[in-house]
Amino acid sequence: MNKTRYAALAGLVSLCLSVPLAAHAGAQQDKMKACNAEAKEKNLQGDERKAFMKDCLSAKKKEEVDKKTAQQEKMKTCNKDAKEKNLSGDARKKFMSDCLKG
Repeated sequence: MNKTRYAALAGLVSLCLSVPLAAHAGAQQDKMKACNAEAKEKNLQGDERKAFMKDCLSAKKKEEVDKKTAQQEKMKTCNKDAKEKNLSGDARKKFMSDCLKG
C-alpha cells in the first residue's frame, strides 16, 4: 500500500513540475517558428542564417525592454528628486517607496 502511495505521489510531483516547463517550451517553439519564417523570407543561408537565428532567438520582446526602461527612468527620477531634497535614512526610504509606487 505504501508503494502505491509513493508511486502516486511521485507521479503527481512530476506532473506538477512538467506543466511550467511545457508552457516555456511552447513559447520558445513559437519564437523558433517565427525566426525560421523570417529567415526563410530573407532567403538567408549558411553563416548568415546562423548569425540571424542566434540574434533572433536571443532578442527580448519589445514590451520587456520598454517595461525595464520605464522602471529605470522612474528610479532615476526618484533618486534625483530625493537628492535635491537632501533626504537620507528613513525619510529617503519612505520617499523612494512612495515615489516608485506612484
